[in-house]
Amino acid sequence: MFAQIGYYICVPFAWLTRVFYSLTGSYGLALILFTLVVKLVILPFQLKGKKSMLRMNRMQGKMKDIQTRYANNKQRQQEEIANLYAQEGVNPMSGCLWSFLPFPILIALYAIIRQPLRYLMGLSMDTITAISDAAAKLGYAAAEGGQAAAYEQIYLAKFVHQHWSSFQGQFDGLINLDYNFLGMDLASQGSTLFKQITTGGWPVIGVLLLPVIATALQFLMTVVSMKSSGAAANSQSKMMMYLMPLMTLWMGYILPAALCVYWIANTAFSVIQEQLLNKRFNKILDREETEKERAKREARAAKMMASRERMLQQQQQYEKAKSGNNGNKKKGQPSKKAEKRAGTNENGRVGQRPYARGRAYSEHHYEE
Repeated sequence: MFAQIGYYICVPFAWLTRVFYSLTGSYGLALILFTLVVKLVILPFQLKGKKSMLRMNRMQGKMKDIQTRYANNKQRQQEEIANLYAQEGVNPMSGCLWSFLPFPILIALYAIIRQPLRYLMGLSMDTITAISDAAAKLGYAAAEGGQAAAYEQIYLAKFVHQHWSSFQGQFDGLINLDYNFLGMDLASQGSTLFKQITTGGWPVIGVLLLPVIATALQFLMTVVSMKSSGAAANSQSKMMMYLMPLMTLWMGYILPAALCVYWIANTAFSVIQEQLLNKRFNKILDREETEKERAKREARAAKMMASRERMLQQQQQYEKAKSGNNGNKKKGQPSKKAEKRAGTNENGRVGQRPYARGRAYSEHHYEE
């Protein structure tokens, strides 16, 4: 089941590689064009993630402020960071998925390179067996066991190329596949050529240099990515800075050199893409931040004007109410005095005792 799924995944990539090989006649150039087209196809999906990553880079100051302010309250810290993401319109996971997309492509391309008759040429297993039998009659010895058996179809395709006159027109779909590129055999593995470094000349030295070039470009790509994402130079980031290039170096020597060509082209295009996207999105983010700050200033000014108008209205209402109260006081003053005099207790004025006014006095209080 998984083999069948893998086959259908490889089919479009194999078709694209076959088209470019038929147009250029160069296996290495076909891989470079294949890489360029794949980068252009997945570019629209990477744009949003790239913009989100740059926006997150600009949020580092605010995030550190939140982490410092709520250092003792992790739950509140996470809530504030989530609110900050929502306010800025940032999805921290948006760029993660597309960053892993090159790896399935690399795996599919490895299958195409390792089994050119099955995937690149689209031949059935019965046809491949028939070609192998025809090659055996011409002196071809099939590899048995180990790494040689894994690259059996590569060796068979090279044998067919060397004896193309005997195979031409015999099998439908069979391609005269030439692995030579810039004087190097892209079907060879660097790990098998170290003993020939002094005698093999450029074909050997070139293949051995491909993993080194791929490693250097991968290191450059890692540095550029860390710089654009604003990652701090901690122990984890340093480990990633060296781990990926070292993995590239190791894989470059144990796998066919054709994969190094893809890796070099993919990394070179990625570095160029990274620089161009950083420049473009930084301008966009600067403009958005300028517009956002202007909108905030306008909102603050409008808020201040509204507050000032409310204060003026309140002051006018207060003065109006105060002037109305003063008019009422002047008109109602005599009646108030009359009411006050009328309201005084009559017993309080008996005996002309001012100190007793207001008390309930009775002149018969002490009579028996």
